[in-house]
Amino acid sequence: MLKDKIQKALNAQMNLELSSSYLYLSMAAYFESENLNGFAHWMKVQSGEEYGHAMKIYSYINQRNGRVNLSKIDTPQSEWKDASEIFSDTLKHEQKVTQAIDDIVDLAITEKDHATNTYLQWFVTEQVEEEATAINILDKIKMVGENRNGLFLLDRELGMRAAG
Repeated sequence: MLKDKIQKALNAQMNLELSSSYLYLSMAAYFESENLNGFAHWMKVQSGEEYGHAMKIYSYINQRNGRVNLSKIDTPQSEWKDASEIFSDTLKHEQKVTQAIDDIVDLAITEKDHATNTYLQWFVTEQVEEEATAINILDKIKMVGENRNGLFLLDRELGMRAAG
């Protein structure tokens, strides 16, 4: 059974993951409006991944005989200056998620909830990948600069991301 503090923190994280999914879907919509369908595809896949993360936590809470509590998800931002700003925001958001997961790991250690600590290690590893990917794409966008041909090639590359 989950301790109240752990259950509350996991529910908050689940809702943050759902909010992340919503944010990335908004970013996809922005990219589609700019006719950058590869970027949009990448963000839709990312949105699906974040939803999957939320559902992992949902299942874990139930598996530990806890209670899932959904909370309100705010309307995400819908306008950006360009792809660079979006991926800069993506990196900041992923760093926020990383910090939130680290905080729950710290809480699990303090509460001596070894099962939750072990469970969360997957998320710790996942966040390393999430941040590295955002940095990599942001670096490529910066390399491309104002070159529309480069942006076109990067759009094509991002459009090949497999869901999964």
